[in-house]
Amino acid sequence: MTAPRPDTDHAPVGTPEDATTTPDRRPADRRSVDEVEADLRARLLRPGPTDRLWGWLGPLLVTAVAAVLRLVNLDHPTRLIFDETYYVKQAYSLLTLGYEGEWEGEEVNDRFREGDFSDLSTEADYVVHPQIGKWLIAIGIRLFGADNGAGWRFSAAIAGAATVLVLARITRRLTGSTLLGMAAGLLLAVDGLHFTGSRIGLLDVFLGFFVVAALAAVLLDREQYRRRLARACAADLVERGDGTLSDPWGPRTGVRWWLVLAGVLLGLGGGVKWSAIYALAVFGIMVVVWDICARRAVGVRLWFGAGVFRGGVPAFVALVPVAAVTYVAGWFSWFANRGAYLRTWAEDQIATHGTVDRAWLPNPLNSLWEYHLRAWHFHNGLDSEHTYEAHPAGWILQLRPTSFYWEGQVTDGCTADRCVQAITSVGNPVVWWVGLAALAVVLWMAVVRRDWRAWVALAGYAATYLPWFAYAHRTIFTFYAIALAPYVALTIVLAVAWVGGLLPPHPRPARRPGEVPVPGAADEAVLVPAADGALTRRAAGAGVPALVSSAGGPAARSVLGPTAPPAGTHDHAPAVPAGGHHDHAPPARPGGTDRDAPPDGTDDAPAGRAGHLLLAVVCLAALAAFVYFWPLWTGATVPYEVWRSHMWLGSWI
Repeated sequence: MTAPRPDTDHAPVGTPEDATTTPDRRPADRRSVDEVEADLRARLLRPGPTDRLWGWLGPLLVTAVAAVLRLVNLDHPTRLIFDETYYVKQAYSLLTLGYEGEWEGEEVNDRFREGDFSDLSTEADYVVHPQIGKWLIAIGIRLFGADNGAGWRFSAAIAGAATVLVLARITRRLTGSTLLGMAAGLLLAVDGLHFTGSRIGLLDVFLGFFVVAALAAVLLDREQYRRRLARACAADLVERGDGTLSDPWGPRTGVRWWLVLAGVLLGLGGGVKWSAIYALAVFGIMVVVWDICARRAVGVRLWFGAGVFRGGVPAFVALVPVAAVTYVAGWFSWFANRGAYLRTWAEDQIATHGTVDRAWLPNPLNSLWEYHLRAWHFHNGLDSEHTYEAHPAGWILQLRPTSFYWEGQVTDGCTADRCVQAITSVGNPVVWWVGLAALAVVLWMAVVRRDWRAWVALAGYAATYLPWFAYAHRTIFTFYAIALAPYVALTIVLAVAWVGGLLPPHPRPARRPGEVPVPGAADEAVLVPAADGALTRRAAGAGVPALVSSAGGPAARSVLGPTAPPAGTHDHAPAVPAGGHHDHAPPARPGGTDRDAPPDGTDDAPAGRAGHLLLAVVCLAALAAFVYFWPLWTGATVPYEVWRSHMWLGSWI
């Protein structure tokens, strides 16, 4: 039997055989808005974890461990090390002058350590990083003083511990397992690269925190957006009663406040280092793809255009302008102090030449633009040789870590012929080397299995790692990968859980172009596109979801019928495509809905003993490596032979 072509927006699809298809006659047993919404949510979102109390206590416990490890003996070394000579003194200058001033004289760092800050002049210094990260360092200086390491490094330690908490919560939300979330947090807590980066007054740990916090906000927006979409579609479907949405683009979903927060966080990240802009681009693209897939999943006829314009455009407004405004606001002290570097450049140009480039901009913004142009040329042209420069291809193997601190002859507390102190920012070998193997598994999960959670982990790599290959010609360092470390830990947990059976895959229904899955009943007939474009009626298999054409109308039409099963009963049933068997069903499209992915919760996924054992082995090995490398990550006094035995690769020296 061949149904008429869907010439109108209101042509019913998937109605029971005994139900009339005329708009003025409805099935007697009409489902409520809540029931329809439950069915739509089942297609868009997996049930989340229910252990709310332990879901916070567990990650907070791991965070407390990370905080203690990062705060203990934070005052050592007692002198400025590595690039602290720039950022810590600039932070003090911001507190004192409101802008970065030049430090004049010799042995400035020694006097600074002793509390003598007389070398700071009012002459503006040319710096190439924004001010937010240095203002954060300044918080620790204000709390504990500028003459000790605790003041210089306190804010970085707190940011590092906070990153552990956010990562644990993200992983829990992605996997539905508090245990897996705690494992991810633990792996980050004991990673040497992130650990040393949290115990030094550098900027990268702040960048990493803001980016991972923005990802958390994006994931929360995904859930909220899909809940709103399901609710709005259900209300519209029930109100109309003929199984159609009133708008072929689907409903609007309101202001996306979680994306606004993500924009603020990424703007703050850009105020630490400009590389946060790549995270803004990657996360924005991910949001648009999710929006497109969500509207297709609920059967919106014009799902692609709706996802781009009704979902993507508001998402862009919530992210990009908000991030830009936040970034500019981060220069507040530069705007407030006319003595800051290039602060009056535009005015000076007009006074000298009678005109200025970009005269359409207000003078303060024009001066800031000029500042950025010069900083960009500096960053892009930095090619001076450095002992510890490292190509990004070697970062994920930790081939050339950065030495933050070295004392080659230490006598205090030394009982050997020669003792040394060193802080080498090499990543935990277990975390980074296992992470490389895990990356291959996650790539397979993303490309072959179309697991959306794998794409989240890969988005972290795309945002914090891949862009550096475009700057391989300039001087760059492995410690820039501090912002990448959370996604390495996330990748390990996802891969171990997948391989170990903690996240078993679900059978996925086959899909042809123009078809979306719809919960149906054994006796329910549905319409699918025939070769000539007509809609051909066929019966849905007993107890399996039916495939209906999104071109013929919203997929949600069949959820209105009285015979649709309760929400969630179709989650595990493979669909049988016309003319085929589900055994050979191709995987769902990338970026698909949650029904295309393994479950978010552990209630419907029996955890394999092998998975728990494998997870325990990885975590215990990482802990053992952390204990082993502790002296080289904290600057402890050790015999030279002990230090040398820790240099597993010649490139680490």
